Amino acid sequence: MFKQLVGLVLYAAFTTLAMADEAGVKKAVEAAYPKFKVESVTKTNYGGLYEVFMGGQIIYTDEKMSFLIAEGRLVDPKSKKDITGERLEELTKIDFSSLPLEQAIKVVKGNGSRKLVVFSDVDCPYCKRLEQNELSNISDVTVYTFLYPIAQLHPEAAAKSKLIWCATNKAKAWDDWIFHNQLPKTTANCDVPLERVGELAKTLGVTSTPTLIFSDGKRMLGAQPYKEIERALIAANKK
Repeated sequence: MFKQLVGLVLYAAFTTLAMADEAGVKKAVEAAYPKFKVESVTKTNYGGLYEVFMGGQIIYTDEKMSFLIAEGRLVDPKSKKDITGERLEELTKIDFSSLPLEQAIKVVKGNGSRKLVVFSDVDCPYCKRLEQNELSNISDVTVYTFLYPIAQLHPEAAAKSKLIWCATNKAKAWDDWIFHNQLPKTTANCDVPLERVGELAKTLGVTSTPTLIFSDGKRMLGAQPYKEIERALIAANKK
């Protein structure tokens, strides 16, 4: 009983010390970079490094913040695992069920049993490539496309997005634009959720198009090969 008690006391002391160290690192980083919000600080098992998640990325430092490692990858030398990649994937997971899918264009392929969200800019060439060359090879999926025009890159994208959203058949209008470069011959006279989608993208940390989000909350950036997308869909559907 005495040994168990001592063990519990030591464990509690160690845990408190670890939490104090993490809190100290958080305070030091926030003091040095006041414009950024530190989401979490976690001590790693590697050389006294602390993982700091902020601004949608992971940086590393020590308990005194005597250095910073930014845009680097922490790799386990034995397993060859990309520790940074795995942690970033976990930390940026999205609650798929919370997404406002009514603000997206819904396209059903095959039986539509699997779910996929895509943030897309109508004038983004990679978004078109994703649709034309990759998603066209995937079936049995329901794709929800959030129209996310990035004005500084494509100044006409917002106006085109409004025309597509206000079409009687949004899915057909999207298909006509992607595959035939044809916009609806209608007026953009309806409630278009571009601002709301923009706020959603900001909240989720979506900064580029296309960005894909799978039903398990994991994301994928860019027009990746359809085989990679298919693998991700299969993995998400198992959970």
